[in-house]
Amino acid sequence: MAETAHDVMHTRPHAGSMATAFMELDLPSEVSRLHEESAWDTGQNARTLIKYDTLRVVLVALRAGKTLAEHRTEGRISIQLLSGHVEIKAGGRTFNLRPGGLLALDRNLPHDVRALQESAVLLTVAWPDHEK
Repeated sequence: MAETAHDVMHTRPHAGSMATAFMELDLPSEVSRLHEESAWDTGQNARTLIKYDTLRVVLVALRAGKTLAEHRTEGRISIQLLSGHVEIKAGGRTFNLRPGGLLALDRNLPHDVRALQESAVLLTVAWPDHEK
């Protein structure tokens, strides 16, 4: 069975829905928080910032040279680079994201991620209601 983005990105359990009617987040502070946690010693750390039944927003921090092996997710995803430089291979192409770059991938599209510099990525995963 192939790993999903959830398996690759999340090493700790998460509670139920964390989202309220609105949420305001300070992303630079959240990135700093990821760097302060012991998980950062592995070269990667992630935190689910928003969690609804059909939507997740996950902040991922990666050290330069860290690779997330090929994986896929059942939901559609967007990957927005906040800082650093990452290379994403998907669909026979290589995408280089720099700060402000955004890439969207359709569901079940195998992809891998490699941090070319220390990076912070905002990952959004969306599933249709019937595919929670």
